[in-house]
Amino acid sequence: MAELAGVSIRTVSRVLNQSTKVKPATREVVERAIDALSFSPSARARGLSTGKSYLIGVVHNESNALVLDAIQRGIARETGTRGYELVVHPTPTGGDGSIENVLYFLRRSSVDGLIVLPPVSDTPGLGAALRNAGVPAFAISSVAVAGFTEVLVSPEREAAADVARYLLGLGHRRIAFISGPSSVHSARERRSGFVTALAEAGCGLIGEAEGDYGFDSGVEAGRRLLTRDPAPTAIFAANDVMAAGVLKVASGLGIAVPGALSVVGFDGGVLARMLTPALTSIHRPYDEMAEHATAALLDIIEHKPRPFDYKVNLELTPAESTAPPPE
Repeated sequence: MAELAGVSIRTVSRVLNQSTKVKPATREVVERAIDALSFSPSARARGLSTGKSYLIGVVHNESNALVLDAIQRGIARETGTRGYELVVHPTPTGGDGSIENVLYFLRRSSVDGLIVLPPVSDTPGLGAALRNAGVPAFAISSVAVAGFTEVLVSPEREAAADVARYLLGLGHRRIAFISGPSSVHSARERRSGFVTALAEAGCGLIGEAEGDYGFDSGVEAGRRLLTRDPAPTAIFAANDVMAAGVLKVASGLGIAVPGALSVVGFDGGVLARMLTPALTSIHRPYDEMAEHATAALLDIIEHKPRPFDYKVNLELTPAESTAPPPE
């Protein structure tokens, strides 16, 4: 390649490693040679010359495989175009165990930076521990997480309030709610937004149950709420997986959706479209969120940080599972 470009091997190396010491005209000549030879440097070779691994880690405790897949695709779009590889690490949540698990992953993998997904990002002290370890980290959460200097905040409180206003606008007043686990920020944010918006309209919940974001907990909560008297005409489940559990219970009890019961979820991914009836839900653009967070993290790693101005748009997407209440 150096011969084709008419430059030294050192100059080619500087271009590949994005050095500022190369003149623009020389860089253009080398880049044309790279394209002509379809050359792609290995991460290992680049790492030896730069002291970096060209690996980006993702730590998570996400049980929804569809959500995790969307996030990984978004991250991989950015890492792939910038010459990095992705390493995914599931980790437990809760106190020092989570922190030590993540730090152990860092020592084994030597990643250049981390994307930290909720609820792992909720772990008190994790952000400070990563900072002390000298590893750039970008957190995704529903709130500004203490200890992380870089956080992509998803406005879930406001989105849940939109659900309340939507159901009220359809005419529902007998409304129930299935929350996520109260130990995590997202569950608390969604509940607060939903309940507060109902209260502002002079309406309260007629029933509530706490789930764990899993399908079985949605089934259990749905059965408890739909067999009470009076039964709700609308249920908001704090994620699509639990909402799927509600639809299963309603089908088993012979409750027509949306004729007798409206159901709303939260996530708005592939699952919402796969269900019958298709689920009204808050759409979260997981892949887009992950792509923007990764781009910002790589900019930090490469010492060219820019102001992070991406705003998450959580949009209520009406579908077949909601309608006005029965008369």
